[in-house]
Order: sequence, then C-alpha cells, then structure tokens
Amino acid sequence: MTMINRQLRLKTRPEGLVRRDDFELQEQAVPELKNGQCLVRVLYLSMDPTNRVWMSDIPQYMPPVAIGEVMRALGLGRVVASKSAHYAEGDLVQGLLGWQDYAVIDDRRRQDYVTLPSNLSVPLPTLLGACGFSGITAYYGLTDIAPVQPGETLVVSAAAGSVGSIAGQIGKLRGARVVGIAGGADKCRHLVDDLGFDAAVDYKADDWKQSLAEATPDGVHVNFENVGGPVMRAVLSRMVNGGRVALCGLIANYTSTNRPGDDYSIVIVKRLSVRGFLAFDYQDTAKAIQDLIGWVTSGRIKAEETIEHGLENAPLVLNKLFEGSHRGKLLLRVAKEA
Repeated sequence: MTMINRQLRLKTRPEGLVRRDDFELQEQAVPELKNGQCLVRVLYLSMDPTNRVWMSDIPQYMPPVAIGEVMRALGLGRVVASKSAHYAEGDLVQGLLGWQDYAVIDDRRRQDYVTLPSNLSVPLPTLLGACGFSGITAYYGLTDIAPVQPGETLVVSAAAGSVGSIAGQIGKLRGARVVGIAGGADKCRHLVDDLGFDAAVDYKADDWKQSLAEATPDGVHVNFENVGGPVMRAVLSRMVNGGRVALCGLIANYTSTNRPGDDYSIVIVKRLSVRGFLAFDYQDTAKAIQDLIGWVTSGRIKAEETIEHGLENAPLVLNKLFEGSHRGKLLLRVAKEA
C-alpha cells in the first residue's frame, strides 16, 4: 500500500501574521528508502518564534526557507522503516523534521538529529518543551550567558511562554528574586501562584511600567530577554550598573513590517553586558537535559504544554505565539503517539 506524505511548502513570504495561503499543502507518495536512510513518522512539531524568522528573506543564523520548500521545524517522531545502521524501527528521533507527516533522514545528516532513549521518565511533548530546546535555552541563558546569582533580581519577559516559564523557575532554583512579564492578569497569577515567581507584571495594563519599578526596588541584575521593543527598553532602564542581558529573542519584531530602530544608549550609560545566543550553539547538551528531566520529575520545575492538532493547521497555530493565546510550550500534534 502506497504511503502518502502531506507537506506544507512555503508559497509566499508572510507579511505580519502567517496565513494559510502562505503555504501550499501537497500530497505525494513517500519515496523508497535508499541505503543509509530511515523514514520517520512525525508525531509532534514544535511551534517556535524562529519558524516565523525562517520564513523571511533576511540575514539569519540559518538560510531562509526557500519558496517551494517544506517548512523547516523542530519535531519529534518515530522511525517506521529503516535502511540505516544507525536507526532501528521504533526509535524516537528529535530534530528538524519539518511541517510534514513523514521525514526521510539520511545518515549524512545524522548530526542534525538526536535518538532518544526508550526509558524516558517524562511525556513525549515535554521533550520538545521543558526538557527540550526550550528548557535548554533557558538553562544555558542563566548558567552560561548571564549566570544569575543568589539574591540578585532576574526579570524574564514572555515569562508564561515555553522558554520564559522555565527560565524563571531556574532563576528561583539558583536563589534569585524573579519577576516575570506577561500579557494578562491570568498569566501573571499563574506565574506567581503556580510557578513560584516573586512578582509578575502585566504589560497590557496601563500602569505596567510603574508596576515594573515597584517589583524591582533594588534594580535588575539579569534580564532574560525574549520580547524586545518597549518591554526591553523598560527593563534596561531598571538595570543596575554592570547588569547582564541574555538576549534570547525579539518576538515583538518578528511580525512587524516596519522594524523599529532602538536606542541603545542605556547600554553605555549602565555599562551593560548584552549577549545574544542560540540553543543550537551548544552541541553537548546531555547535562542540561539530565538536570531538566531531574527537576521536572522531582517537581522542582513545572512543565506545561499547549497542544493543538492537525498538520494543516500549522500556519494558524504558529500565530498563537504572537497573539499570546497559549501558555507554556506550544506544540502541534501531527499523529498519535506510537
């Protein structure tokens, strides 16, 4: 029986939020495997702000997705057929699987994928969130890029999202006073009541800048920045001399057609250290994953996922990242776990 692979291929480069019409849903037969290849059934896709960046023809850390190509995306799947000595049927694989039902992995690209152990102690979705690249990003941001120390004040923007929620909890484990910035009273209550943040600031409130000042009476020592724009500028203005910024993302700019110019004079005035980074910079993540799994299974870190369904819905699901209509890690379930 011929297996059919559905693929979402980039048709036009989006302006602003993503539309279904920016992609073409194609169906084609799954190709015959060659020696050194395996076939992976995609189970979950990670919905990340970087997906939106990859759609744009701008300078970035990876080539933009070309018109006509399958949309690039991190995912988790199971090997269903193999002609490779490195993969066996039943193996769980994580890597750039793309917006499609099936992905062919070639041994020549083996470095781009991770085979996961079979005796996992956390659910599969958590391996793309708190114990995956989201957690790894938060982990290295606060242990390597801008290490936060006991007694310091850490501010995390987009704090109810997949990276921010874990960053804030890691900050608490390291003994910091943690202030989260999120959109809406419910998310702010969640940060304090459920995740243990010391304070939360609702950037949608009219007096949010005053609330930020009240929540950081001793200034800000470390800023884990996910947003950019007015939020970042307000946090930088609260930083102590010699403060550190882990620049993880600038999601406020990703769907903007007119990217604002920022005034970085505050960086000079306060002698701030600002360092951008990517989780892809870290090749040996075994310790980070081990620590994250340990913290999640022991209950010291709470993992949360928002799971949507249906490959065909990927473009609109991605927009939830920019609309703020989710909590924790945003995932798309493509197929039932097998």
